[in-house]
Amino acid sequence: MADNKQKLQSENTKSNFGKGWLIIFYSMIMFFFLIGFSIDGQNIVIDQWINANGGGADPTELKPQLLKLAMYAGFIGVVAYFVIGRILVKVGGRALSAACLALAGASYIYYGHSTTTTGYFIGLTLVTVFINGAAYIGGGNLVTQWFPKKKGLANGYTTMGHNLGSAFYVPLISGLIGAFGIAKGMMMPGIAAIIIAVIAYFIIRNTPQERGMYPDNVSKETYESEYAQETENDEPRWTVAKLLKTKEMWFVAIIIGINQLVTTGVMSQMVPRNIELGFAPEKAVWLMTVCAVVGVCGSYGFGWLDQKLGVKKAVIMFLVWYCAALAVNYVLNSMLGGYICVAMVGVAIGAAANFMTSLPASVFGRQSFDVVYSIYFPVMQIVLMMNYYINAKALELTGSLRGAYLVFIGLLVVNVVLINCFDTKKYNLDYKREEELGA
Repeated sequence: MADNKQKLQSENTKSNFGKGWLIIFYSMIMFFFLIGFSIDGQNIVIDQWINANGGGADPTELKPQLLKLAMYAGFIGVVAYFVIGRILVKVGGRALSAACLALAGASYIYYGHSTTTTGYFIGLTLVTVFINGAAYIGGGNLVTQWFPKKKGLANGYTTMGHNLGSAFYVPLISGLIGAFGIAKGMMMPGIAAIIIAVIAYFIIRNTPQERGMYPDNVSKETYESEYAQETENDEPRWTVAKLLKTKEMWFVAIIIGINQLVTTGVMSQMVPRNIELGFAPEKAVWLMTVCAVVGVCGSYGFGWLDQKLGVKKAVIMFLVWYCAALAVNYVLNSMLGGYICVAMVGVAIGAAANFMTSLPASVFGRQSFDVVYSIYFPVMQIVLMMNYYINAKALELTGSLRGAYLVFIGLLVVNVVLINCFDTKKYNLDYKREEELGA
């Protein structure tokens, strides 16, 4: 029996990660580039690309077309993510994340040098595929292997990279493009990503055991007592066919897909939406920075709640908060609403990315998680990429992004229902081990 006076690791909210901090900081950096390259940076890149290469085309007509291209890029990514996921099973998170990060940097350089819509589409597709492969598929597996029970808390830190990307990448890329032009301006972050990828390949390890540690930085005694044991001869717990027949995989993919659909839809067009509300462009960019800084608190706060209360309760609290934030923006439709929404959405975006790894890891556990991720992530992406269609349709039909917010609220309400339809610890062997101890 476990010592009842001592907290089990699933209840431990202390950030004593030891050498695992290297994994956390590496994941933070990848999330920074993810946000900058493929989401928030689009606030600046799309308009600057139109100015440089639009050839006099009406921006109000060309921009919705480019937003739709982003959706198509995401759908192509669905197939690519399945392939990347299968590669993950073969090579592990270290090699995969480093390779994808380097390729994302190279693709971003190509993207910045594109001068036609075809080149734009190819560049955006490659960037989207590789940066997601690095941060989520490779990085997500690393976090799950290193922090199987403290994943909520660990993700509370790693996803601060999202917020730092939102806070600093938009003004950074705006300044670089303004000073050097779109091609050279986008080349600099691309080169930085390549350099970091090379360094990471040599210093990151797939599991804590390779660094002489146990998962969650626990002692040998705690690991043997509270964690499911496995051997090299164990058969994989999951196959592609089995996962596709498992309802929990579909629930998780749809829930996270909707969360990310809303977050990407809001953040990728936050600057234009704030301009609609009456803010000057410079103020709109500044507000996005404020939103992201607030999000750092949301990342840690919801990560702590995840660790303390469990992922299901944390997700429900997140969904209620997010609905309220978007409702303020939609109902007030004013600068006052913009100020309030920026603060509330900041907390929400800080939390949203936490659950991308935490929820599937809670349901399926670390054993064969690479196989789970190879199926879950592409399905989730199909849902996520519809955000571009929703925003584009809102612009085409109303000339405003306001209507998209109403759709987003409805989708979040659907998630409140879905998260209550299944057991969020059902297949997790480490949690089952705790139950056997009488926890």
